[in-house]
Amino acid sequence: MGNQNVFYDINDLSNVCPKLGTDCTQIRSLFPDAPSGVYVIQPKGVNTSFKVYCEMNSGGGWTVFQRRSGGSVSFDRKWAAYKNGFGNLTQDHWLGLRKVFALTRNQSKKWILRVDLWDHEGGTAFAEYKNFRLGNEKTAFKLHVGKYSGDAGDAIRGAYQGIDQNGYGFSTVDRDNDGCSPCLFGDIAETKCSLSEGGGWWYSRCGSASLNGHWHPSGEHIGWASGLHWLTWKPPAPYSAKATRMMIKSM
Repeated sequence: MGNQNVFYDINDLSNVCPKLGTDCTQIRSLFPDAPSGVYVIQPKGVNTSFKVYCEMNSGGGWTVFQRRSGGSVSFDRKWAAYKNGFGNLTQDHWLGLRKVFALTRNQSKKWILRVDLWDHEGGTAFAEYKNFRLGNEKTAFKLHVGKYSGDAGDAIRGAYQGIDQNGYGFSTVDRDNDGCSPCLFGDIAETKCSLSEGGGWWYSRCGSASLNGHWHPSGEHIGWASGLHWLTWKPPAPYSAKATRMMIKSM
């Protein structure tokens, strides 16, 4: 383990001496021709290394922490699963809140969050946020995002006034940290957004950004309370995306 600057390639996971970067951005800087795939990283100040999927295409060096492309992996999971991660890194997965926190805890680095969305008609959209980071588990991995850019709309700050998710902790069906106590929608009172929207997310009030709900196939993707929602993208009826990806890059 003398030279720490080599990487795990997805096609060479049997490498006897895996070598590490602190994140995918650093690996891309060290190896500009490195392909997208699974690598081992060890963020600064973290005692153990772990595997991540690095998106190395144009503008790359992104560490992927969420991917949805179908219904084969259930995102109806409890707190422990969202904390630790689940799924296959080369396919649909959630990296884990602890690992994303480990990456972003060092505030000497600035991070960009990128959300990529694919619709059922062949279109795409994206949202980027500067100064992304998560709080520790005591804060329920509280979300912090800065300035927005993109063409999908700023659904984190809300499809309507008062729904800003920035500054909220993560919620699951067994760990409620949202802002509904309750939220009133007509004659319906909601106390837990995760019950109606599925999966886990940084909910404030229900119904804006939420990409870990139930995956819905084409023809059954409009109008569901649960779904892969980014409501500023395709309002007004809830539109469930065909595919999503969330990833971060250090600056």
